[in-house]
Amino acid sequence: MSFDFETKISAKLINEKIIVINPKMQNILTERGFGESEKDTLVLDSFEALYLLYNNKLELKKVNKTIVFDELMQQYIQKNDDILTRFLLYRDLRTKGYVVKDGFGFGSDFRVYERGNYGLKDAKFIIFAFNEGTQQKLGKLYKNIEEITKMGKEPIIAVIERRGEIIYYKINKMNFLENKPEFEMKDFNFN
Repeated sequence: MSFDFETKISAKLINEKIIVINPKMQNILTERGFGESEKDTLVLDSFEALYLLYNNKLELKKVNKTIVFDELMQQYIQKNDDILTRFLLYRDLRTKGYVVKDGFGFGSDFRVYERGNYGLKDAKFIIFAFNEGTQQKLGKLYKNIEEITKMGKEPIIAVIERRGEIIYYKINKMNFLENKPEFEMKDFNFN
């Protein structure tokens, strides 16, 4: 998503939260789908703050010390080893022009709004992120995808390759056949 504001957004790191206090800056971010309002402030999610820092659009301070991208990423990695995956996915989706918000359960990572529909319609896509090579239990994923589909959302699986490239798979319907313990020869005719 392109940025059309000239000045950097000022934020403070207070009690592990990234807070934007200035109302004008809050409005700029809110219009673009960043953050969640809490009282008179706007709180940015970790991946949002990382994205804005990465793009040099955020000035983050803790007391009087400026926090840079690498430093914030290291702080988050110590608490959550999935943050790099989430940041890469968030950055990719934002760069493609989508508004991206945190997932709302079902094991999902993000809700994604169609371009131009943020604030007008609900999120259309629900993203499940997986690193290449990780194992996942399909039964649980199947149930989550079934529920999401019933809600009218489109489930998407995003696989983050080791090189950081992201491949998206749209899931329409999954059918699993029951495994049979024995191979039944009578069902096959080899003549």
